[in-house]
Amino acid sequence: MTRIISLALAAGTLCLALSAGSAAAHVTLETREAPAGSYYKAVLKVGHGCDGSPTTAIRVRLPDGAVLAKPMPKPGWTLATKEGPYAQPYESHGRSITQGVTEIAWTGGSLPDAWYDEFVFQVVLPKQPAGTMLYIPVVQECEKGAHRWIEIPEAGKPADDYREPAPGLKLTEPKQH
Repeated sequence: MTRIISLALAAGTLCLALSAGSAAAHVTLETREAPAGSYYKAVLKVGHGCDGSPTTAIRVRLPDGAVLAKPMPKPGWTLATKEGPYAQPYESHGRSITQGVTEIAWTGGSLPDAWYDEFVFQVVLPKQPAGTMLYIPVVQECEKGAHRWIEIPEAGKPADDYREPAPGLKLTEPKQH
């Protein structure tokens, strides 16, 4: 009987470890909630490469309504941005801003599969209702292969139901000034 219980506990522990490893394998955001309409420091956490192959590029597409993005340079990586029209004009200091950064790319570096790193940018979040989920699609390129963290969960479905979910951010009530 003791042996059966020990085997059951060992199997349960193994299942828990495997499921935790799978959840930790995604590109995720360090802070997963932020006030609507606020400045937000997005820290993308990259915890692995592609089946043992080093990461050589991280490409981010900003969600509609996220504006005034500014990426943080990383030593050893080339930083590039792509500008385009915003879905809606954004008012800033009495000016209407209609276009800006829509994509960010860090390329040319090498992040070994066994190492961890972070890729950072700041952005102004859209003024949407509290509880709204924003998803930030990320493509992780490696020497051999890629991960396309671009799957956006259907309403009511958890990100864990997807093989390569986009990092998600839940908007909270705006801060009162």
